[in-house]
Amino acid sequence: MENSENPPPIDLSQPDPALKRLEKLVGTWKLTGRTLSSKEDNITGWTTFEWMPGGFFLKSVGEITFKGFIMQSLEIIAYDPERKTFPSSVYSSMSGTVFSYEWDVQGNSIIHSGLGATYTGMFSEDGNLLIGGWRPDEGTESTDGTAYDATMRRQDDC
Repeated sequence: MENSENPPPIDLSQPDPALKRLEKLVGTWKLTGRTLSSKEDNITGWTTFEWMPGGFFLKSVGEITFKGFIMQSLEIIAYDPERKTFPSSVYSSMSGTVFSYEWDVQGNSIIHSGLGATYTGMFSEDGNLLIGGWRPDEGTESTDGTAYDATMRRQDDC
């Protein structure tokens, strides 16, 4: 029987140490890129990654101009200790649907996947440049939305 004079103990759990692998994403990044069918950049934008209070979730807020169309997004990244993955939920200005993605960071290598495509990239040694590209998953049709290269540069003013 619970004693009403003694409230339940406060949960003082700590974030899983695996979340530290996402630390290299923290900051503000400028994005440039191009679809595989283009000879010049036709993708621009920015994104900011920051830890939510408590350190259990990484939040990403950004805006991308993709071939003239502006899309804003909010992404919340967590850690799933059973699967040892970083699932995320993406909310965008393009749809009322919450999209599921997944992240993995191993050393300087990063993978971000969802909606039938996977981004594979590499951080520079100093961690201020991330170069990679999105490609459709096997069995998914290649479109400008699933096949493009992107470079992210960390901004000094963050």
